[in-house]
Amino acid sequence: MRKLLIVHALLLICLVSSAQQLSFPQSFVGNWKGTLTWNRPEKVPQQFTMSLNIQAVDSGRYTWQIIYGDEQKDNRPYILMPVDTTKGHWQIDERNTIVLDGYFIGNTFSSVFAVSGSTIVSKYELTADGLMVSFTTYAAKPIAKTGGTSKEIPPVDSYKVVGLQQGLLRRE
Repeated sequence: MRKLLIVHALLLICLVSSAQQLSFPQSFVGNWKGTLTWNRPEKVPQQFTMSLNIQAVDSGRYTWQIIYGDEQKDNRPYILMPVDTTKGHWQIDERNTIVLDGYFIGNTFSSVFAVSGSTIVSKYELTADGLMVSFTTYAAKPIAKTGGTSKEIPPVDSYKVVGLQQGLLRRE
């Protein structure tokens, strides 16, 4: 019984150790593909194919090529660039003067940006099943402000969520 407990303890240490050693973007490298579902209030959910190709380029840079649809009509050949890898800080260069900051925390690469009156939170989470992708869109301006009545109760802004795209991509 004691040997069995020791073996289980060693396996647990190995699992925790390997989870902590998850490296970005190396652990994300590959060609990923799957179906995303786009949900919006009062609209019928839509599904579409998404591919994400991540490959080493040079000097710590990687492709971050997003392709929407099976015909590859919407092909976005971005570049992932390191900023401060010790802090998990990276940038996605869209190659059109737009550069988005992103951060790798835990097993998730996330970015937040605002465009055309909407704020978008993007998440790419590496799981045992694949790469879980989600894009949550909400109005950039708050719909309500509550609280703020004392030092202990700060003001809080609430935002209207206008859409959620999410799905699981698998390595091809």
